[in-house]
Amino acid sequence: MSLNPKPLAAIDPVWSRIRSEAQEATADEPLLGGLFHSSILHHKSLAHALAFRMSLKLSSGEMPEQLMREIADEAYYDDPTLTEAARADLVATYERDPTCHRFLQPLLYFKGFQAVQAYRVGHWLWERDRKDLAYFIQMRVSEVYGVDIHPAAKMGKGIMIDHAHSIVIGETATVGDNVSMLHSVTLGGTGKEHDDRHPKIGDGVLIGAGAKVLGAIRVGHCSRIAAGSVVLEEVPPMKTVAGVPARIVGEAGCEQPSIVMNHLFGGTPD
Repeated sequence: MSLNPKPLAAIDPVWSRIRSEAQEATADEPLLGGLFHSSILHHKSLAHALAFRMSLKLSSGEMPEQLMREIADEAYYDDPTLTEAARADLVATYERDPTCHRFLQPLLYFKGFQAVQAYRVGHWLWERDRKDLAYFIQMRVSEVYGVDIHPAAKMGKGIMIDHAHSIVIGETATVGDNVSMLHSVTLGGTGKEHDDRHPKIGDGVLIGAGAKVLGAIRVGHCSRIAAGSVVLEEVPPMKTVAGVPARIVGEAGCEQPSIVMNHLFGGTPD
């Protein structure tokens, strides 16, 4: 008997659940069996599945699928925190988006989740001074998903971008952990400055559809920005702001606005 048995394989409950859902989906909809097998069941880990999906969606005549796959595989192999962040983003989407009923949905169908994972690979490239490849991925994410996140921007874990159409996040922007935002959100600058010029979004912030946050201002943790607002000044923690320009209209309404996802002033969701 060996005195040095092989260590047990790491358990990934998120990936195990995705595989189980894919098996059930294959039985329920055989016409999509090829999709479920090639995108999920064929792979041994979430990282491999993410790299495959990314290469399939972002490849082009200028960047063949195999090369894109090698770039993504290298990133996930080099930095395990990319996969950790993907798990957190996936669980966040499942918990906060009422249309998400299975873990496999963001991985296969939700462009907000997929765009953020591609940004993370682009950011990995940027941090290693491979800026042209990072810009290329930014370009393809914008073309394919309608989401434009500069690869130098810094984003935390547990990010949920619902619908994810016309999202713009600038070069010096930072986004904390457990942030939720809806479509047409802009985290932008106010001119042609070359230094720190984009917003700093705290943990647990909820940003409504069409909101614009402009300039190097701070949005405090667990605050709410109402849909259609234009935020030009700092937002204190745990407040709700609304209007053009945005003004404080009340408290945040709960401890974790980005998780509760209540966009109504005064009161709790049904």
